[in-house]
Amino acid sequence: MTDFIISMFIKDYENVNDPKVRESYGKLGSMIGIIANIFLSFSKITIGILFNSISITADGVNNLSDIGSSVITLVGFKISGKPADKKHPFGHARLEYIAGFIVGIIILLLSFELIKASVDKIINPKTTVYSIVMIFVLILSIIVKLWLSHFNNNIANRIVSTTLKAAAMDSKNDVIATIAILISVLIYKFTNFEVDGYMGILVALFILKSGISILKEIMNPILGELPDDNFIRSIENKILSYNGILNIHDLVVHNYGPSKYFVTVHVEVDAKENILKSHDIIDNIERDFAKDLNINLVIHLDPIVTDDNASTKLKIMTEKIIYKIDKSLSIHDFRIVNGKTHINLIFDVVLPVDYSLNSDEVVNKIKSSVKEENDMYFAVITVDRNYISSYINEPYLN
Repeated sequence: MTDFIISMFIKDYENVNDPKVRESYGKLGSMIGIIANIFLSFSKITIGILFNSISITADGVNNLSDIGSSVITLVGFKISGKPADKKHPFGHARLEYIAGFIVGIIILLLSFELIKASVDKIINPKTTVYSIVMIFVLILSIIVKLWLSHFNNNIANRIVSTTLKAAAMDSKNDVIATIAILISVLIYKFTNFEVDGYMGILVALFILKSGISILKEIMNPILGELPDDNFIRSIENKILSYNGILNIHDLVVHNYGPSKYFVTVHVEVDAKENILKSHDIIDNIERDFAKDLNINLVIHLDPIVTDDNASTKLKIMTEKIIYKIDKSLSIHDFRIVNGKTHINLIFDVVLPVDYSLNSDEVVNKIKSSVKEENDMYFAVITVDRNYISSYINEPYLN
């Protein structure tokens, strides 16, 4: 059913890298959410007021907040889809994160209000009137919310949207809350024991937890989170698939909104290769990334000497030293400068972003270890940070 709805309302729905298609997905998810929650909110609030049930009314108000959340999400997708302008050269895609943040805040405020109303019902109890209509509305709500959670999650996975992921999570929490209310109604029906106020608090706590989870999820991309390993591997593998590319390093990914990436990387090529040919390869890679993945890729060209046996042996020696010190470290841009009294081994060492040791300690360890190999060796080290992953390939140790 999800695929049918998507194909009905979104043209070229498989091209999720197209900003316009992505915006259409966001609008569709938001509109479906608005329609479903208008129906559920009206039904529950009406039933809650008629039969004096604070927990059902609270659940209906929760659905009412979901309408507001969907409207904010809709506006967020609309604005985030705007093209770049003079004031915003990287586009407006990050507004989707802001929309999700506002949704989280609304949910938190709502949960506090519902806790107050539920406590008031416990202190000043009013008898709930049982009706089979209550059971029907609650069961229908569970079915609709389960489907809505699946629908939003499906879309979120297709277009990599934290906002719709949050909406899916919120719908799933709504299901749990509604089941709890249904249980309380059945308890009252068969035992005449009034738990409506307590269930109202339980529902509010579920809403509170949902709001906190959504804010945590949204804050990560706002602050700048580690890119997904599979995404990084796909970039690395695509670049390395081109003939003439020996290796890559210093890969950095900047996120300016969902599916809005600016990437920089250093690419190693054979120093003997004609510079115009190497430059042509780099141009092709950058152009292909823009066309195939909608990624703005900027490549720095690093010519590498590959036929100097002395340099190769010293590089392998240095890699072994680094590997013994810490397997999470790696090196690049290795070269040597020969002198009468000493040989400079010049290279960059890459530290994981969360590395515990001080960079000076690492440098001193490497320098002393290099000296132990031969007193003529002197390591000249530049420290780099790895901003893409905690995982680093093991060096070549043959």
